[in-house]
Amino acid sequence: MLEDRTTAASPVPWPAAYPKGYAVVDVETTGLARDDRIISAGVYQLDERGEVEDHWYTTVNPERDPGPVWIHGLTSDVLEGAPLFREIAAEFADRLADRVLVAHNAVFDWSMIAREYARAEREAPVRQRLCTIALSKELGLPLPNHKLETLAAHFGVVQRQAHHALDDARVLAEAFRPSLHAAARDGVRLPLLECLPLTEWSATPRIGQQASGGYGGGYRASTGSWRQSRKLPPSPYPNPGRYEDGKPLKQGMRVAFSGDTSVDRELLEDRAVEAGLHVATSLSRLTSLLVTNDPGSNTSKVVKARQFGTPVIDEAAFGQLLHSVESATKR
Repeated sequence: MLEDRTTAASPVPWPAAYPKGYAVVDVETTGLARDDRIISAGVYQLDERGEVEDHWYTTVNPERDPGPVWIHGLTSDVLEGAPLFREIAAEFADRLADRVLVAHNAVFDWSMIAREYARAEREAPVRQRLCTIALSKELGLPLPNHKLETLAAHFGVVQRQAHHALDDARVLAEAFRPSLHAAARDGVRLPLLECLPLTEWSATPRIGQQASGGYGGGYRASTGSWRQSRKLPPSPYPNPGRYEDGKPLKQGMRVAFSGDTSVDRELLEDRAVEAGLHVATSLSRLTSLLVTNDPGSNTSKVVKARQFGTPVIDEAAFGQLLHSVESATKR
C-alpha cells in the first residue's frame, strides 16, 4: 500500500465539498467501438480520503469474440463460462452506488458501463465521474504523457499485471490517493463531471414493447445506434477565438463536429469537455474549429464553415491536439 505522505507532516482540513466515497474502476473490453462489450471489470471502493474499503472483480461473457486477446489475455474459452453482464449488473451497481466513478480516461469506462446497463434495460447508479488524467492536469503533475503506467511510476506504484482489470484498478487507486490529498492540500477543485445514462436504440422494437416507450421511458426503437440524453455543459473558460494551424488548442475554444467519426461521437465530445473546450451543437462566427472527416460534404456545418472561414481539421488531427490543450484562466 502506498504511504500517504501528503498529510503526515502538515495536516490540513479536509474540503467539505469533496465527495464522500469513490469507486475506482477499470474495464477491459472487446474493442473501442460503440458496439463493443465489457469482458472484465475491477472496482476498488475508497472512502472520502482515498483509503481502500473493499475490492471486487468479475469476468463477463461478451456474447461475441473477445477482441484483442494479446492485450487483455481473456480468450473465448476463458469467457465461455463467465456470467453475462445482466447477471452481474446488480452486484456491479452495488459497488458503484453513492460513489464518484474514478477511472483513467473516465469517459471511456463510463460510456462502456452505461451501454451495458442500457442493454440490460437498467440504469447505472453513477451520477458523477472523475478522470485521473484531468486531475493530474489540474495538479500540474510533471508527467511526460498521460499513460496509466506513467502516473503510477510518478507515485512509485508497481504494476503487477497490466491490462488486468483488477490490477489496473488497484494501481489507479494507489495513484489516486496521493493525488486526492495533494488536491485537498492545495485547495484544488476536483474535475467532477456529470454522468447521464445512455439509451440503446435498435432497428426493431422488442416483442411486447411499443416503439415510443420502454424501460424508464428511455429504451426505444429507432433507426440509429446510441444516443445520450444529456446537455453538455458550457466551458468555464472564455472563448480565445479561432484555432490557428500549427498551434495548440486552448481551453475555452468552441468546437463543432460534423459527419461520422471512427471514435464514438459522445466519446469525442466528452473528451473535448474534459479538456476544457466548449462543444457547440451548431456553427457560428464564434466557432473556433470544425472537426469533420468529410470537409467536401454539404452538411450545414461544413457549408457555414466555408462561409465564415472557420478552420476545419479531421478527427485524427483533433485527437492529437487533445493531448496538449493549452490552459486558460476561468471566467
